[in-house]
Amino acid sequence: MSDSLYEEPQTPAAAAKSKPAAKQNTVLDRLKDTISKKVERPVVLLEVPSREGVYLRISPNITQQQLKAWRRNSGEDSKNGLDATKFACYVVGSTTVGIEFDEEEVFDADGYPLNFASQVVLDMTDAQRPVPDAVRAFFGTDPHLEAAALAILDAAGYSDTVDLVDPTKTPSKN
Repeated sequence: MSDSLYEEPQTPAAAAKSKPAAKQNTVLDRLKDTISKKVERPVVLLEVPSREGVYLRISPNITQQQLKAWRRNSGEDSKNGLDATKFACYVVGSTTVGIEFDEEEVFDADGYPLNFASQVVLDMTDAQRPVPDAVRAFFGTDPHLEAAALAILDAAGYSDTVDLVDPTKTPSKN
């Protein structure tokens, strides 16, 4: 039988060792938590000019490797140079994750969101290939298509500026 009257008194250090320590939430722990979270931009809606009520659901999460591949596929290293319209088709076609019409997302017969590789979209645009054919037919005009690609690249953060902060003028939290 254990009775606290008959137990040897413990030093504070020994008592701390016997009890599980509460996790300290240090600045390092908070930084680790922040860095471990995935950085992803939310889906945005892109209005399709000249197609009233039509919006593309765009995932603006574009990597540098994707941009390189789209440029290469658009002839960047060829003697004729980069085809801006074809590049725009890659940007729009590859980032589209859905299509909305009259404020409702449109799904195919199997319940999947539409994109430019959907057979329904290929049929409605009378295209064989999603990029560049279906994308180009869907927009109807090259200037609108190129403007859409620029808007997507902006939403992805490729036009963001990053400001430097002068540590002598910013109050520290410590």
